[in-house]
Parts: sequence; structure tokens; C-alpha cells
Amino acid sequence: MSRTISNRLLAQLPRASARGIRLFSQSASRGAEDGSRTVPPTTEEALMPRSPSLNPAANTESLQVQPADSPPNRLARHFGNFVSTTQRQRRNELSTNFASDGSVTYNQPTAEAVTEPHHFHIIASRHNTHITVTNPKRNPIISLSCGNLGFRHSARKHYDSAYQLATFVMQRMQDRGINSQIKELEVVLRGFGAGREAVTKALLGLEGKNLRHKIVKVADATRLKFGGTRSPKPRRLG
Repeated sequence: MSRTISNRLLAQLPRASARGIRLFSQSASRGAEDGSRTVPPTTEEALMPRSPSLNPAANTESLQVQPADSPPNRLARHFGNFVSTTQRQRRNELSTNFASDGSVTYNQPTAEAVTEPHHFHIIASRHNTHITVTNPKRNPIISLSCGNLGFRHSARKHYDSAYQLATFVMQRMQDRGINSQIKELEVVLRGFGAGREAVTKALLGLEGKNLRHKIVKVADATRLKFGGTRSPKPRRLG
């Protein structure tokens, strides 16, 4: 058949619209149960974006605007405030300063003011026992020894005299109202006489019930000799 005859036959056939033309890769639409057939979308409609954010012509009335006090919005605001606070704290911790010598110093939180405690000094020598109570400025409040209680000569070095001294000092502190002024107490021991153990037992006993819970530190200030001059000859009896 010549080309002229084929062109005439095609011209006599009814023209099919682009709506009814489908590609070979597409499957034919199935008919519905009621016999109606769904019409496939045109090429322009198929290429139109279906997302409201990409298609300005889409109907935006269907989007529901949530109120500001809705639970999701409150949760979002709370989370945003938490993130901003965390970032601000992290910036403060990581911020650095350069000293005059070129060293890097990190910003550290300022330490709280350190309060100086009262001091309870115990000097226990071989011949006597002294107890001195000082305020935070190291000024003496009470200073007594076994000799102030009436013990004379060799009687001042014994355990009993030191125990009576500790009891007397604690009772006087209670009578003068010094215990109410003491917030923290530091015990300082010096020497290895019999009064060292006697005063310690008094603090741990019934006499020290008003001071025992205020003790925050126990220090030993005994002087130890390293080298130096020659020590005196030990005393020999008999």
C-alpha cells in the first residue's frame, strides 16, 4: 500500500484526544464494580506538585492552625528554652581568658567564702597540761592549766588533773554561752603527755556532748626535731 493511501485512511479516522492516549508501559485502568471507569489524569495534572508547600495553588484552607496554648506548642517552647539555657551554660564554661603570661584560664565558678572555725588547743607536756580556746581571729577566749585548778608541782602532770581541767573548761564555756557562738571547732593537739589522752577522753565522753558534734578537724601540732643542735642528756634516775 502506497504512502498516499495510508495518509488518506489516517485522515478519515476520528482523532483521539491526548486524554485517552496512554503509554505502553502503563496498564489499562480496571473497571469499577458499577461499570464506571476512572479517567487517568492528564500529563499536566500528573506533573503538578501535590505537596502544599510546593504547590502554591493548593488549597491551604484544609491546614488547621493549632492554638498557641496547645500541648505540642508548649512542649516545643519548653524544649527550646532548655536548649538555649544549655548552650548558654556551655558557652560560659568553655569561655577562656588569657593571662599576662599567655596561659589560658577557664572561667570557673567562684568558691564560697571559707569560714574560719574556733580552735581548741591542747598542750600536753610531761609536767603540765594547758587548754586554750580561741576565736576565728586566733584571739584567746579561755586559757587555763592544771595549776589554775590548785594542782601543785608533780600533781599537775597526771591523768586525773588533766581530765578535771578539761571538764572545768567545758563547763565554763557552757556557762558563758561560748558554745552557742561556735559553729565549727578545730582541735589542735600538741605534745605526748598524759593530758593528751585525758582531754581526748573528756571530749568523747559526757562532758563534751555540746562540742563533739561541732568538731570538723583534728590536727597535731607537735614539734618534731630534725637535726639541729644536740639534745640535752636524758635524765637518769637511780
